[in-house]
Amino acid sequence: MSLDVDDDPATRSGELTLVLSLGAARRLADPAAAFAEARRWSRYVGIVANDADAVERFVRDRGVENDYALRNWDKWGTLGDIHDEATTPRHVFVGTSPSDRRVATHVGFEYRSIREAAERADWELSEPGASEESGFIERLRRTVSDRLG
Repeated sequence: MSLDVDDDPATRSGELTLVLSLGAARRLADPAAAFAEARRWSRYVGIVANDADAVERFVRDRGVENDYALRNWDKWGTLGDIHDEATTPRHVFVGTSPSDRRVATHVGFEYRSIREAAERADWELSEPGASEESGFIERLRRTVSDRLG
């Protein structure tokens, strides 16, 4: 695992490493805008999930820059590596489930729910499962993916 930062993270003023689960990132009404804003107060910002390919698709489709070079590894290992490599005093993981909270706590991150993080950062959230495709199958797929992501 490595931090994959295009610009020099030392020039970013933030003392925070911010990581969102894929499920949390999907809840953002405008992920690209939220990530751009987070970069103003965070040194590193990105998304992790158990499915690296799903993260790659989300990043590509939503125009989000991910500071974390992912490989096919689970959230536990990826977050552990990020915690070890990121040289910031604070590490925050934003998630959607009790399992996200367990992962964060286990590897030394502070945990924030997506609702709490959105409220603090003034990010707008979409409805769970909302997308351009609104059928039952799409909602079911999103729910399962959010639980796993």
